[in-house]
Amino acid sequence: MEKVVISLGGSIIIPGDRDGEFLHRFASMLIPLTEDREIFVVCGGGRIARYYIITGRELGAGEDALDEMGIEVTRLNARLLQIALGDRAYDDVPRTVEKTAAQGRRGRVAVMGGTTPGHTTDGVSAALAEKVGASRIVNATSVDGVYSSDPRKFADSVKYERLTFEELDAMMGKGKHGAGNSHVFDPLGAEIVKRCRIPILVVDGRDIDEMRNAILGQRIKGTIIDG
Repeated sequence: MEKVVISLGGSIIIPGDRDGEFLHRFASMLIPLTEDREIFVVCGGGRIARYYIITGRELGAGEDALDEMGIEVTRLNARLLQIALGDRAYDDVPRTVEKTAAQGRRGRVAVMGGTTPGHTTDGVSAALAEKVGASRIVNATSVDGVYSSDPRKFADSVKYERLTFEELDAMMGKGKHGAGNSHVFDPLGAEIVKRCRIPILVVDGRDIDEMRNAILGQRIKGTIIDG
C-alpha cells in the first residue's frame, strides 16, 4: 500500500487566519484519502514556537532548551490536528519516528510533532519517510513552491518547477542548526531524501486542492524535488 508523509508547517496550522476552519477542511480532505493509502503527518511549530524560542534566547537559555520548547509546541499543533481528525487519528502524540511508523494503517492518520533537539520537523519527516518506505513527502509551506529568494520580499524571485536532490542539498548549505531556523527543507532531511531518493513536493499548504493533488501524486503548481 502506498505511504505518504506530510510535513505540515506550523505557519500553515496556526497563522492566526481562521485556523480552526482550515484544520477542519484539511482533515475532511485527508480522511477519504486514507482508504487507499497510509498517511503520516509531521506538524511544525510556526510562530508560536518561534515566540518561545526568541524569548527563551533573550533569557539566556541554551539551544537544546530552546529546541525542547519548540518541540512541545509542535506536539500541541499535532494534537490540534488529531482533534480535527476525530476517530481517524490516535489519542496520543508519538515522540519517536518508530512509534509513529507503527501507527500507520489504512483508514487512520498517524500524527506527530518534533522528536529531539537538533532535528527540525522537516528532518523528522524525512526520517519517517525513510522508515516507512514512503512514495513521497508533501512539504506544506506558506509559499507555493521553491523560489530563488523570498518571493514576499523580492519581486524578481524565480520559482522553480523542478529541482534535483543535489540542487536542494546545495541550497541548504552546511550551516549549523539553531533553534527556530527556517529553510526550504532541513539540511539533515535533504541528506536523507538524497540518499533514499524520496521525492518532495513543495506546495502551498493552505491550498486544499493543491494539497490533495500532491498527496495523490498528481500534477501540482508547486515544486517537485527528485531525480
